[in-house]
Amino acid sequence: MPGKKEELGKLKKETEEDRALPLYGTANFVFGEGDIDSEVMFIGEGPGFHEDRLGRPFVGRAGQLLDKLFAAISWPRESVYITNILKRRPPENRDPLPEEVKAYSPCLERQIEIINPKAIAALGRFAMNYFLPEAKISKDHGVAQYFKNYLIFPLYHPAAALRSTQVLKDLEADFKKLPEILKNPPPKPPPAPPKEEKTQNQESLF
Repeated sequence: MPGKKEELGKLKKETEEDRALPLYGTANFVFGEGDIDSEVMFIGEGPGFHEDRLGRPFVGRAGQLLDKLFAAISWPRESVYITNILKRRPPENRDPLPEEVKAYSPCLERQIEIINPKAIAALGRFAMNYFLPEAKISKDHGVAQYFKNYLIFPLYHPAAALRSTQVLKDLEADFKKLPEILKNPPPKPPPAPPKEEKTQNQESLF
């Protein structure tokens, strides 16, 4: 049986070489990095300018803020796993398009399955809505919710915190909840009763 490292390496190679994926040939591939045995996986929306240049997630100004937030709770950056939904930078840092999110979803979902974290910290509304489509970042940030077997913890994106003092305060306060949530996660809700059939518009994740 291949280990996590080998499985992630295979997934990275397959995704990076897939010419059918959006943004192939227009931006560098940024897969993710960190502790593959981490209990927490941080997921943003997509690489930016500095991430594209260096091939690493969250290394620009937003990444520097993220590093400070990690330091404030005594979590070395290397102790968690960090990635994005999109593995290539959209032009001019525009928002990810729905078809781009859909195209890169199999890679992200496989990453999550391999790493199998206890919790997923969703950085920003795009990452949050990937798991919790009805959630609003202004209302639901810092509130842990379950999606399937995963505990989702929505956080403001560090880039948003760089533009707003209040968002920064909220992000700092939410970040400090992370160690306690890992130690004492909220109880899982009871399973929903099975539905008769799926409508045509429903798409299952995982």
